Amino acid sequence: MLLLAFIFVSQSITAQKNISVEDIYKGEFRTEGLQSLASLNNGTEYLVLNYNRDQTQTIDKYSYLTGEKTATLVNSADIKLPISNYILSSDEKQMMIISESNQIFRRSSYDKVHVLDLETKKLTSLSDEFVRSPSFSPDGKKVAYVFENNIYYKDLTTGVLVQVTQDGVTNELINGVTDWVYEEEFAFVKAYEWSPNSEQIAFISFDESDVPEFSMDIYGKDLYQYPEVFKYPKAGENNAVVALHQFTLATRTRQEVSLGRNEEFYIARINYSPNGQLAAQLLNRHQDVLDFFYVNPDGTSKIAFTEKDTAYIDVTDDLTFLKDGSFLWTSEKDNWRHIYLYDADGKEKRQITKGNWDVTSYYGYDDNSKSVYFQSTEDGSINRSIYSISLKGKKKKKLSSQTGTNSASFSKNFTYYINTFSSATAPPVYTLNNAEDGKLVREIKNNNNLQLKLKDYIVAQKEFSTININGNDLNMWTMKPQDFDPNKTYPLFMTQYSGPGSQSVANGWYGANDYWYSMLANQGYIVVCIDGRGTGFKGADFKKVTQKELGKYEVEDQIAAAKKLGAMNHIDASRVGIWGWSYGGFMSSNCLLKGNDTFSMAIAVAPVTNWRFYDSIYTERYMTTPQENASGYDENSPINHVDKLKGKYLLIHGSADDNVHVQNTMRMVEALVQANKQFDWAIYPDKNHGIYGGNTRIHLYNKMTNFIKENL
Repeated sequence: MLLLAFIFVSQSITAQKNISVEDIYKGEFRTEGLQSLASLNNGTEYLVLNYNRDQTQTIDKYSYLTGEKTATLVNSADIKLPISNYILSSDEKQMMIISESNQIFRRSSYDKVHVLDLETKKLTSLSDEFVRSPSFSPDGKKVAYVFENNIYYKDLTTGVLVQVTQDGVTNELINGVTDWVYEEEFAFVKAYEWSPNSEQIAFISFDESDVPEFSMDIYGKDLYQYPEVFKYPKAGENNAVVALHQFTLATRTRQEVSLGRNEEFYIARINYSPNGQLAAQLLNRHQDVLDFFYVNPDGTSKIAFTEKDTAYIDVTDDLTFLKDGSFLWTSEKDNWRHIYLYDADGKEKRQITKGNWDVTSYYGYDDNSKSVYFQSTEDGSINRSIYSISLKGKKKKKLSSQTGTNSASFSKNFTYYINTFSSATAPPVYTLNNAEDGKLVREIKNNNNLQLKLKDYIVAQKEFSTININGNDLNMWTMKPQDFDPNKTYPLFMTQYSGPGSQSVANGWYGANDYWYSMLANQGYIVVCIDGRGTGFKGADFKKVTQKELGKYEVEDQIAAAKKLGAMNHIDASRVGIWGWSYGGFMSSNCLLKGNDTFSMAIAVAPVTNWRFYDSIYTERYMTTPQENASGYDENSPINHVDKLKGKYLLIHGSADDNVHVQNTMRMVEALVQANKQFDWAIYPDKNHGIYGGNTRIHLYNKMTNFIKENL
């Protein structure tokens, strides 16, 4: 590691040219990574989808230990279909081949699917249609999917197709996949599960009849634009009414589960335990009470345990059922996210991890060694390390060895894990390690070629520190020009995101924006990033202090930090700018307006300008409803502070943003116009929240760069 660090530092001696926007967004500094792999049941081999030079795709089998290819399971040339993805059955005898995929929203798609028998090599079309969220039954004999808001399954032995639901209607009722707001905010799409014995399908239905419609124009290339219409519940508006159902295959009967709820609720997760017990996680609309339900085959249910929070409860996938029905679960109930063991009845048995640090990823449980594997911030909130611990909460082992960001992907039997390591001075290195002790087995891939390439460029280093603001030591990084002179003064450019539980100051390798900040630094700017109150990994109290007041404390911290930094001799306090995207754009707008004596310019990309315009699940998690908390919404929304504008302001949005609607920018524009305030703005036609495609990113970042140069 010392060599890598030396190479990075020595760049300043041999560097020849500054980075350009074109370099960044044409992929000049792209890191090499590992293609997604699927661990096989034996725990010693894995599958990778390879894209070959002859334009074919192959699904190949590799040895963990040696990295050598041991077999090719499927070749696109043989099956005469392109392979964009695959799904392997649990017995590894069948494979779904996804040959075409059309994106819907962030996590959802319409897929063309075939089923390949890996023993006979027989290939069968699952459906003539593009379907959603296909999955094998546990016995590998059936495949379920969703088509036109209804659930179907196909018997692979007989070829018989069974329609599970009949009542699905577009923009009225959905079965088996989530609506927009669940997909975005609860982060899942497939809203059905097979029972372990393959005899039942549990699923969620979404009655969105009373949810208001959202419409956005798609301009395209035809003579007339056309509207894209879907249901989108904004804060305080009607949500979809959800219900839980069980379908029994033998009798082809559907039964709604009685959850005993009169008040509005969310079904955030459904899971079957290995013994066939269905579990459902229900949240109230405020998301501060989570009920963990057990569901019986007859459709009755009972609450196993309830978790409450004064602010909100984050939903995760951190759930593992053990053979005896007990389960592992993560919670922030002691102010830090930790792992707990509950018995089969839902009674807490013990807290497994403890300390003033967060479990940031839960990797799973190995029944053979009785070990729990996880990632945490024990080495500091900006770092991530890998650990194991016994089920009794003893014998904790640190498996990773380097300080920075470590993440792990374990083999199915927890024999090995692939460790991905990076830091602010070292690009990603992928290694195979023993799960028992973390010892290195072999290096899989590194990015030494990128390190060598970067020797030709001026790359500003991140300097990590803390800054005491409003009684808190906030994490901060700074980038300075290569020829920084403490006797000179420099304009200050601040970047942040600041959303609840987020982190922007982290000891990991550079993303595209980091190269942009490096470019700006070497054009004469001091670039700073600060994670203020409300951000993550410093305990729940620090994160949840912003409850009911999104944008109040976060803005106060950025303004106070700008003032403190502006008082330094090498900072020109009259030239302080800030920018951000999405929540960060909401923040940069507020900072420019509320801190008009501090900030001289701001850029806001795809910002929320009024929390009343954003979706119900996200916004109400932190703000409750506008009907309950009108002042919290209005006092902290930049649209209500346009009269305070003094500095230079650039507002940017994609017209096809299904997430943060362009309505936010259009209403902000109108408010600024009526306040007779001059500003700059840009709309990118038919671009979503990410604003990319073709030359779009290059155009966007050049526009922002020019704005900074002209106004800061």
